[in-house]
Amino acid sequence: MLRGGTGEHVEAVVEALVDAGVRAIEFTTNTRGWREGTAWTARRFGGDVSVGVGTVLEPEQVDEAAELGASFVVSPHLDPAIGGRAHDLGLGWYPGAATPTEIVRAWRLGARAVKVFPAAQLGGPAYLRQVLAPLDFVDVVPTGGIGVDDAADYLAAGAVAVGLGSPLVGDALSTGDVDAVRSRAGRLLAGLAR
Repeated sequence: MLRGGTGEHVEAVVEALVDAGVRAIEFTTNTRGWREGTAWTARRFGGDVSVGVGTVLEPEQVDEAAELGASFVVSPHLDPAIGGRAHDLGLGWYPGAATPTEIVRAWRLGARAVKVFPAAQLGGPAYLRQVLAPLDFVDVVPTGGIGVDDAADYLAAGAVAVGLGSPLVGDALSTGDVDAVRSRAGRLLAGLAR
């Protein structure tokens, strides 16, 4: 997840993530240059990398995401209008939810997977394990406060994927420190492979 920063080094950061093996990139709408980054990444890596737009707060942003070449949208909240628009345009929809009620509602509304947010603050892998015990039919992608070294714990708890932002990217969007991004991404993927 690329959030914050100036967006000045977006292409270099994306290249570093993809080179390390990351196969899904999300640009949040509150990051400068998110439109350009989304379009560039979709053109450059479209067949090999899933490109999405995050922090989608309005249905109109789904249209913009589709026009830029995104294949999915992510929201911090559950808004059926956003989900409906994503379905109409053939985009995956990952709405945010925190409670079992919200998670089931999002799933029934057609979420491709439910973004459990903020995962670490909700109780981390232990919370996820408890929630998924009766809801094992729901695909979840926890985000929020997940570190490079504990991401695998979320998969072990039942997540289908994890979302990481600053623990993975750091300040590289502003500084261009892609070596640190490559290092963290390599550590992340090695941990997930275990």
